[in-house]
Amino acid sequence: MATNTPQSTTTPDFDKLPDAAYVDVRAVANIHNISVSTAWRWSTEGHLPRPEKLGPATTRWNVGALRRHRASLAREVTA
Repeated sequence: MATNTPQSTTTPDFDKLPDAAYVDVRAVANIHNISVSTAWRWSTEGHLPRPEKLGPATTRWNVGALRRHRASLAREVTA
């Protein structure tokens, strides 16, 4: 019989993660202070980088891509 292991609900410390790391949709939502459904929608609409499909049931965002995206938004605001 398979056991269900609870998934972590904590967001990793984004600033300490290497650019090569990957985070799930809950972390993306927490980083941007939005809901999970909004994170998916923003990704589809191009407001967030596209996630990468790492397996049949595993979709993650690259930390480096998220950082570059946030930096580009900051440059737009200050320009």
